[in-house]
Amino acid sequence: MSSRSSKEPKGRAQQRLGSRERVAAMRREEEQRDRRQRRLIVAATGFVLALTVGGVAWGIINERDDPEPDTPLPTVVADGRETEPPWSLPADPVPLAENAGLQVEPMEGTAAHFHAHLDVIVNGEPVVLPANLGIHPAGTAMSELHTHDERGVLHVEAPERGARYTLGQVFAQWDVRLDEDGIGGLEADESNTLRAYVDGKLVSGDPADIELLSHRQIALVYGPPDEDVDVPDSFDFAEGE
Repeated sequence: MSSRSSKEPKGRAQQRLGSRERVAAMRREEEQRDRRQRRLIVAATGFVLALTVGGVAWGIINERDDPEPDTPLPTVVADGRETEPPWSLPADPVPLAENAGLQVEPMEGTAAHFHAHLDVIVNGEPVVLPANLGIHPAGTAMSELHTHDERGVLHVEAPERGARYTLGQVFAQWDVRLDEDGIGGLEADESNTLRAYVDGKLVSGDPADIELLSHRQIALVYGPPDEDVDVPDSFDFAEGE
């Protein structure tokens, strides 16, 4: 390798460092908000217990409650890349997120906050859901539906209450095709099937229409129909998720 290619321009290195710092700042802000939220939940729980003992019950609105069922599910067509995995992050997630009906803001929303989990298994092997999906590489914009790491945890941090979210929106901003006929460039046919599971139970229909709910475990399994795959029925979320 020549000496010219071995050194990165100082300005570019500083720009990359600044982007990492902005993304790290977003994560720190989320962690701080989670800690504040946990303290509020503990305090509210104690308050409810005290009122119940006294014979009085009050309702508390939990920020992590699932959306109202009368809100229609978004209709999203995930018609992105038709290639085989692994699938990298798109260069710019902002237009993809907006086209999927997702709001994009400089920071996470605080009106609604919950997490779901996604596993993608192809021929018995896990496919990584990349970190920072839905987050601009420069750290300047973030979709209300995004990831922070490669665990498969889907974060919904919305600026407004009442919205509903689907798996199709995840794949739309990932720029990967998902429908009942296949995932990416993997076609469902006589030799291989695409199966979707929710909390360990097989579901039918278009997997893109699966709704994201708090602590819902979703698994997409592609491969021979008789393949023995250990499909998870739950996920061990971190404290506060």
